Amino acid sequence: MEDRNTLTARSAVLSALLGSHPPRLPSRALVRVGEVFGIAEGTVRVALSRMVAAGDLVQDDGRYELSERLRERQARQDESRSPHTRPWDGTWEIAIVTAERRAPSDRAALRHTMTALRLAELREGTWLRPANLIRRWPEVVTAQCTLVDGRPREDPTALLWDLDGWAAEARRLERALGQAEGLAEGFLVSAAVLRHLLADPLLPAELLPQDWPGARLRARYDDFDRDYRRALQAHLNS
Repeated sequence: MEDRNTLTARSAVLSALLGSHPPRLPSRALVRVGEVFGIAEGTVRVALSRMVAAGDLVQDDGRYELSERLRERQARQDESRSPHTRPWDGTWEIAIVTAERRAPSDRAALRHTMTALRLAELREGTWLRPANLIRRWPEVVTAQCTLVDGRPREDPTALLWDLDGWAAEARRLERALGQAEGLAEGFLVSAAVLRHLLADPLLPAELLPQDWPGARLRARYDDFDRDYRRALQAHLNS
C-alpha cells in the first residue's frame, strides 16, 4: 500500500477520479483531495496540467475528467467490484497467438489486454481461463490470436494463478478496512482494495479453494465505500 507520506499528486488525482461517477471533478475538489495528504495546491495544479498534456485528463470549464483510455480502466475497476459471470460448464477459453511478424507495440498491447481480460499465460503465446465471464473479445486479440474452446485433461489452475497469495492479501485488506481511521488512511486502503480486486482471476466456484474471500471482500468494501464517500464529500464541501 502506498504510504501517505509518499503519495503523489498524480496518484491522488487519479484515485479520486477513478472513484467518481462520472469521473469528472472541479479543480477545487481535486485540490481538497490533495489537502488530505498535505499536498500543496500548487503541486496539485501542476500535476493536473501535466496530466492533461500527457492525455490522462481532459479539461473543460474548470473541470477535469478521465481520458477515454482511463475510462476503460475505470470500467474494469467497476467490473471487478461487480463481475458479470455465467454458470460454468467446464469449458476453458484458449487464445493462441498465430499472427506473424508482430510489432513490439502489438505484443505489449496484447499482453495488457489479456491481463485485463483475466486470462493467464500457460506458456509464451498461449493464454487461457475458464469460460465463465461475460464479455466480448476486442480486436487486438482477434487480430493476433486463434480462439479455441477446450477442456484441459488436468486442471491447470495452480499453474496459472497464485490463489493462496491472492486470498491472503484479500483477508489482510478486509481487516484493514475495519481498522482504517481518517480520510487519508481510508483513501489509501480503498485504492489498495480496488487494485487487488483488479487482480482477482474471477474463477468459477468449482476451481476455488474453500472459504474463498472474494465475495466477502467485495461486500465489506461496498459498505466501507458508501460511508467513506459521504465523509469525503463532506470534506470537499467544507
